[in-house]
Amino acid sequence: MKDDLKFFRLWDLYSPLLTEKQREMTDLYFNYDLSLGEIAEQKGISRQSVSDCLAKSRKQLVEYDEKLKFDELLTKGDRAFSAYMTQVNRWIEAQGEPLSEGVRELKTLLAKTLEDCGVEVIEQ
Repeated sequence: MKDDLKFFRLWDLYSPLLTEKQREMTDLYFNYDLSLGEIAEQKGISRQSVSDCLAKSRKQLVEYDEKLKFDELLTKGDRAFSAYMTQVNRWIEAQGEPLSEGVRELKTLLAKTLEDCGVEVIEQ
């Protein structure tokens, strides 16, 4: 499972660098949850060919990341952003009520930023 999560992140980052055939097969296998047999039948090839393609694709994605290090950079950025958001939210909470106009604007901007990043904001 952990390997699959790592693969999904690498696939999101580097799938444009794969061949069209590799992108299609990895998409069918991981995103559409088709079995090797189902992909093989759909493509008119053997299960072994599908398995080989998936293994080669995974290996290529790992090699791309070893060279480019985008996953590491994004992970560091995610952590830094999360720490920053936590600090700012703590500061806002410490201001008490009523909030000044500037702090209300900051709170709105932070909520929008989180929403844009796909984080659900729950008002308290």
